[in-house]
Amino acid sequence: MVTLLYRIYQLCIALPVILIATILTALVTTIGCIVGNGHFWGYYPGRYWSWLIPKILLLPVRVEGRENLERGQSYIFVSNHQGAFDIFLIYGYLHRNFKWMMKRQLRKLPFVGMACAAAHHIFVDKRGPAKVKETYEKARETLKGGMSMVVFPEGARTFTGHMGSFKRGAFMLADELQLPVVPLTINGSFDVMPRTRDMKWVLWHPLRLTIHRPIMPKGRGVEQERAMMDEAYRAVIGGLTPDYQGYVENPDQ
Repeated sequence: MVTLLYRIYQLCIALPVILIATILTALVTTIGCIVGNGHFWGYYPGRYWSWLIPKILLLPVRVEGRENLERGQSYIFVSNHQGAFDIFLIYGYLHRNFKWMMKRQLRKLPFVGMACAAAHHIFVDKRGPAKVKETYEKARETLKGGMSMVVFPEGARTFTGHMGSFKRGAFMLADELQLPVVPLTINGSFDVMPRTRDMKWVLWHPLRLTIHRPIMPKGRGVEQERAMMDEAYRAVIGGLTPDYQGYVENPDQ
């Protein structure tokens, strides 16, 4: 009975509010970035939109570790990728202005893709070495400008709730620019809506974002890069609930 009532609530109340909020947020972001301060309009409308969605779906959110971040410091945030709600949890509750590195396919999403392009989020293009190089040049310039960045180093959402392997790109940038890496652990997003249930009913489950201590660069080179990647991986996987501990190969990586 509770499940049925929750679904009726989603259909009749939550969904219309989310659709209207998404369209308005996309339009405000796009217009604001064109005529005003892109750093402001490219972040705050999306932040409050992302904050609203778990609230309107009655999903409790807990954030741990904000005290680990310093005001004014640029970071490369790396997170596990449990599901679609990762976006709302990080964007709405991290409380840090940043740019996303995201799949180029997301640019085709109605309204959302337009807003992300206007906000100068970085679309990862893997269609050949030249495109990959261009993607990382954009990321490098963004980070040199003092902005932070959020990356999902697994490159794809999990099918099982467990973590796959990390790719090196974010850690190469951190090594080159000597920026701290901050591991993020997301719990609950897979239970709310795994990728195998995209665009279906939301399942009620608490969400938790854990912000780990920054990993400071201790040198340069491939060994330092791999050391940061290994340390970040251990931190992220160590913050997962016992049900999702351990590595499981992701065929989409």
